[in-house]
Formats: sequence, C-alpha cells, structure tokens
Amino acid sequence: MSMLQRLEKWSTTHHPRWLVFLRVSLGIALILKGITFISDSTEVSSLLSDSPLGISADSWIIVAIAWIHLFAGFMITIGLYTRIAALLQIPILLGAVIFVNAPRGILAPGSEFGLSLVILFLLIFFFIEGSGPVSLDNYFKKYQA
Repeated sequence: MSMLQRLEKWSTTHHPRWLVFLRVSLGIALILKGITFISDSTEVSSLLSDSPLGISADSWIIVAIAWIHLFAGFMITIGLYTRIAALLQIPILLGAVIFVNAPRGILAPGSEFGLSLVILFLLIFFFIEGSGPVSLDNYFKKYQA
C-alpha cells in the first residue's frame, strides 16, 4: 500500500464532521478573495508592485491569482480534488505571507498577515487531510460505476 493510499485511509476514518464546515468556510473565503481581486485589480497590482517581487501592474499573474482563487476555492468548497486545489493555492498564499504581508508589517493597519497565515495553514492541513466524508470526492469513490 502506497503512502498516499495509507494517508487516504487514515484520513477517511479520522475525519470529524466539523472539519467539513471548516473546509467549506475556507473555500468560500478563497472565492470571496478571488471576487475581490477581480473587482478591484488595482488593489492587487499595487500590493504586488510594492512587494519585493516587483510584479508589474499589467502582469498576467494578477489575473491568474484571482482565477485560481475562484476555481480552487470552489473545488475546496464542494470537496472535489481538494488536495490538488489546496496544492494550487499553497504557493500563492506562501507568497502572500512572505513577500506581500510580512514586509508591510505584521501589526500594520490594513495588514492581512494573520488571515493569510491562517488560510495557508488550513490549505496545508486540507492538503494532508483531504476532503473528508462529506464531499464529492467521497461520493464518487463510493458510487464509482
């Protein structure tokens, strides 16, 4: 039995139901952040241009971040390919924590360092834990034809 199969078996037997609420909340938070980034792209471009990364305002990365937040947030919310969706999000949130929020200051007004850090930890947790028993992943695994 491979490591991934053992992890999946352990995750299915040790997944409390309240984690479903946490997974759905994480997905909705990512969707809302993606909507915010799409509706106010100037905010995102100013955040990224002020960061040590120095990404320009007309970069395709800004659009990609917003759409990955929307897509992966939706996938996490419904519990479909949760581990892959979390893996897509981890580098983005790691960049947000290290390059965008940390240089601005942890306790600076308007800093989203705490929120970014919590979301990063939740993404890592659900990458390891999986989607759980109340998810489309579990439904398709049970009723595979």
